[in-house]
Amino acid sequence: MLKLKNEHGNIIIDDNVIAGIASIVASDCFGIAEMKAKNVSEQIWAFLKKDRKDKGVHVYCDNNRVCIDVHIAVIYGVNIPAITESIAHKITYSVSDYIGFPVDKVNVFVDSVITK
Repeated sequence: MLKLKNEHGNIIIDDNVIAGIASIVASDCFGIAEMKAKNVSEQIWAFLKKDRKDKGVHVYCDNNRVCIDVHIAVIYGVNIPAITESIAHKITYSVSDYIGFPVDKVNVFVDSVITK
């Protein structure tokens, strides 16, 4: 969680909010086939709740700094280094812009390649 204290009170941003933003941004990027579950427990939750917005995204917050892990499947034939760099850049910019806290690192894991 991110915490900010000002003259009006406390502002707390939950990790799930950040994960949702990152997931939406990543899903809109070219070459992404789908967001992948990061572990077995997430696969079970994804099966039970089909509308999860943060599938494949894990957020770490420490000292009001954000680190994000994104697990994706890419479409066969795309340039993987270019796509992963683009995703990392878009997530870094968008999350920083939306929440007002700096994003230290975005790790993009390509878990599979999907043919169409």
